[in-house]
Amino acid sequence: MLIIAGLGNPGGKYAGNRHNVGFMAVDAIHRRHSFSPWSKKFRAEIAEGELAGEKVLLIKPQTFMNLSGESVGEAMRFYKLQPADLVAIYDELDLPPGKARLKTGGGHGGHNGIKSLDAHCGREYRRLRLGIGHPGVKEMVQNHVLGDFAKADKAWLEPLLDTLADNADMLVRNEDSQLMNKIALALGDKAEEEKPRKENKNTEKKPAGQSHIHQARNHNQPKLLTSGPMADMLKKMFGNKGD
Repeated sequence: MLIIAGLGNPGGKYAGNRHNVGFMAVDAIHRRHSFSPWSKKFRAEIAEGELAGEKVLLIKPQTFMNLSGESVGEAMRFYKLQPADLVAIYDELDLPPGKARLKTGGGHGGHNGIKSLDAHCGREYRRLRLGIGHPGVKEMVQNHVLGDFAKADKAWLEPLLDTLADNADMLVRNEDSQLMNKIALALGDKAEEEKPRKENKNTEKKPAGQSHIHQARNHNQPKLLTSGPMADMLKKMFGNKGD
């Protein structure tokens, strides 16, 4: 069994917040596939269904973000699941809007919901981070996170959620890189991971030039005298040779 947990804050006041994109993602999966109606258990809203032939529990903790782990941890203990059986979907300030990253384990990055999950569920679960962008100033972070998505954000938010919902079975099959590629293509992105590698190759490539020995010869070679008695004597001994 796999638990897919979307993180957010309960209530209409927070429904459209950037901080609630985890709830939005789980709602999109629920709409797209044959899950049971939402019910209340584990201090959360839950729905049961199947993806890729495996039982899946969708969960939206109703404990508020900072205590998300208490709810999800309760569900994991009830079903006797391990961290590997959990996928958490949540907002990420340090990713540009519309970008997604999926990995197992890692740090909480200052995200209070993830701090709580780490404390109550272990750390080696998969983390699907959905970028909401950073306002650029630390003092504006809270208002940004707890602010609603703008109308213009629909241009990337809707295809992001739709693509995730359409391909949610990939989460069950552990096809993480394939899912990331699907999302990137849907949003018109190229494979970003290749760009830094190409740049590194260019920067690591040493410029073509002379060997160390040749350079040493050039730098250490004394300049020939061109005038004066000594120059006249050298010309008589060696003749007039070009450089």
